[in-house]
Amino acid sequence: MMMVDTHAHIFAEEFKNDLSEVVLRAMDAGVKKILLPNVDESSINDLKSTVELYPDFFIPMMGLHPTSVSTDWKQQLDIIYKELDSSDYIAVGEIGVDLYWDKSLQTEQINAFEEQLKWSAEKDLPVSIHFRNATKEVINSIKRVGEESLRGVFHSFGGSKDELDNILQLNNFMIGVNGVVTYKNSGMTETLIHCPKDRLVMETDSPYLTPVPYRGKRNESSYLCYIVNKISEIWGLEVIEVNRLINQNVNKMFGLNII
Repeated sequence: MMMVDTHAHIFAEEFKNDLSEVVLRAMDAGVKKILLPNVDESSINDLKSTVELYPDFFIPMMGLHPTSVSTDWKQQLDIIYKELDSSDYIAVGEIGVDLYWDKSLQTEQINAFEEQLKWSAEKDLPVSIHFRNATKEVINSIKRVGEESLRGVFHSFGGSKDELDNILQLNNFMIGVNGVVTYKNSGMTETLIHCPKDRLVMETDSPYLTPVPYRGKRNESSYLCYIVNKISEIWGLEVIEVNRLINQNVNKMFGLNII
């Protein structure tokens, strides 16, 4: 069984001391590829150097994370766009709107998000979307820019059926499901039973949101097996069939060829 982790921050400081072991465990668990979303202008070098170590395993994205958006967001985006334009990236990400921690730069976040959505349309790349406490705002931005010219993943989905339904009304978008699905009180079992089989991809968001039974410890891509097992339980399908369906979605969204 070959799996794809569609969203993991393996270039982060938490993996500096044992990156090779983390990669080996992921490969041994059946992980074929790991997609790495950029955070901001300060993380570009770490992202690129990590990819260079394992160029057949890691695939990078390029974008500006909403919690890194500042009042100088236009200057930040100049740096990010030059990098996006200078090399091969599989997606524009991680981008979006985050109104959980701080709403003071909401306008700047939305402006930066919409500008990066335009890059996605321009370059025909999917987007990886961060939307914490901002589902409505993100959907509105997608519609303003033009939903038919965009596609992507609502990363780290953990919402209600209503939230799922609102996202699925955007025909070219999927949800990314991670370790939250294994949390007893997440409500994800009740929600994901309604998710169409062709609208879901898996991720870990490592080093965050570690699945049960390792919750509370550093997350890593080898734990993707716990996520596919839980989705299999929710959907009432064999694990190998769930993984096959999800790989089809990954291939469609990101242009890969994972069987």
